[in-house]
Amino acid sequence: FRDYVIDAVNADVPYDRFITEQIAGDLLPAKDDAERARLLIATGFLAIGAKGLNEMNPPQFAADVADEQLDAVTRAVMASSIACARCHDHKTDPFTMEDYYGLVGIFKSTQTFYGNWIDSENSNHGRLIRLPELPGQSIVGKSIPEARVKQLQADLAKLNADEKEQNDYIAKAKAENRDISGEFHKLLTNALRILWTRGGVEGALDAVDEKGRARPLCMGVKDAKIIDSPLYERGELAQPRDVIPRRFPKLFGSDLSLPKDQSGRLELAKWLTSRQNPLTARVMVNRVWRHLFGAGLVRTMDDFGVTGEAPSHPELLDYLAVKFMDGGWSVKKLIKEIVMSETYRQSSSGRSDSDPDNRMLAHANPRRLDAEVIRDSMLAVSGLLDKSRRPGSLVAELDGQSVSLIGFNDKLPKDLDGSHRRSIYLPVIRDHLPDVLEQFDVANPSLVTGNRDVTNVPLQALYLLNGPFVQEMAAALAKRLESSPSRVKRAFELCFHREPDAHEVALADHFLKNAPGDESKRLTAFCQSLLCSAEFRFED
Repeated sequence: FRDYVIDAVNADVPYDRFITEQIAGDLLPAKDDAERARLLIATGFLAIGAKGLNEMNPPQFAADVADEQLDAVTRAVMASSIACARCHDHKTDPFTMEDYYGLVGIFKSTQTFYGNWIDSENSNHGRLIRLPELPGQSIVGKSIPEARVKQLQADLAKLNADEKEQNDYIAKAKAENRDISGEFHKLLTNALRILWTRGGVEGALDAVDEKGRARPLCMGVKDAKIIDSPLYERGELAQPRDVIPRRFPKLFGSDLSLPKDQSGRLELAKWLTSRQNPLTARVMVNRVWRHLFGAGLVRTMDDFGVTGEAPSHPELLDYLAVKFMDGGWSVKKLIKEIVMSETYRQSSSGRSDSDPDNRMLAHANPRRLDAEVIRDSMLAVSGLLDKSRRPGSLVAELDGQSVSLIGFNDKLPKDLDGSHRRSIYLPVIRDHLPDVLEQFDVANPSLVTGNRDVTNVPLQALYLLNGPFVQEMAAALAKRLESSPSRVKRAFELCFHREPDAHEVALADHFLKNAPGDESKRLTAFCQSLLCSAEFRFED
């Protein structure tokens, strides 16, 4: 899915098509197997969200998955979360519980393949989607010997036989009215052994064919049994009320009818990307504007509702939204339109007492780089940046490990990857993020996050001074400068894209000549001071 997103952005796939593929790629026609594989992978958007894997009640788990999917789609695309109406009519925006459960039926009619098997830390098995086999395709799983496949099949048969034997024993005791309550602990322990062991065996067999060759698999969704959801009083599954036919919120007056033999996700995608939908284009324009300027025209990125902030320039937002759609929903054209403007090309100098937040855009806003950009910039100036694409994720290459305990795996590097590739290729383990990202306010991977926190805390300074990654980058930058005839000038050019002034040159020369340690240590310390500086971390 990561590679799908990167390729789609690079290819400037129209944004309306981009959304449609992620919500309903499995329901779109495909000209060949390669296109079918790409569209199935696209639906990974609906599968990668946080899951309550310890939930023991399957209907509750299914309801929570559908809720997370609905929340992610509506918040990301419309900047209005209809998930707030799960337990009661939305308190501020005009979304009702009927709207919520009309949409939930669409996602409850969808089967989610998220790739975890049952074990002691996971009560819910989410298989993976089998992709068409294509020449030269990347398969991230591991192949195993054919003899191992046969052993796993025998293990599975033995576990199934053990389960049948125990169930028969319990049924016979019940028929004979025998009291086996004294054996409860023994029977429960055996049942859990079978359940947890079988999950791992089934997961291993799902990942390979009969010869043990790794299968091409992906996370994603497909249509399941088509159902309409009841409205649950206060969101409680034990209190169902009337069944709500699958539909869209009445607020926007959509007249699209949903097919009886499909979930309705394709129609949902068409509704979201319709020119008559008042939010989708505006929300995307606002997200692009925020990325380029540091603050959106609507500063509440994920809330265009009543509790959100009004746009600072409503006519501009409307103009860009219409131009975005007229331009074929091309994100690259939208970016070009904005960055070619005089407003974008302003200096950051100058302040206005009457507009301290600079909402009228009298000048550019200095802002700190995102956590990933800080890491990537250090890799770039050090000369260690590996620009190649990582095949898959290191997490998938580790030996069998419970999803809840993977953060304790000794084989997992501190940065979760062990390479010098861009941060976008680092795997995301929700409760075990790399220090270099976590210290600088990386987005919460469990939520849709249009605006990140920007903090300034002592731990950041301590990390820059003592963090092993920063020290490694400083040493590599120093080595890169060793052969340069003007090391100070070259260091400033690499780190700050400017030449040092005379005072900076004098200070640096004095430090490099008089600081303690040998020449190599002094140069490394000098390089680390540049990487630690505010100028390196801020875009001005």
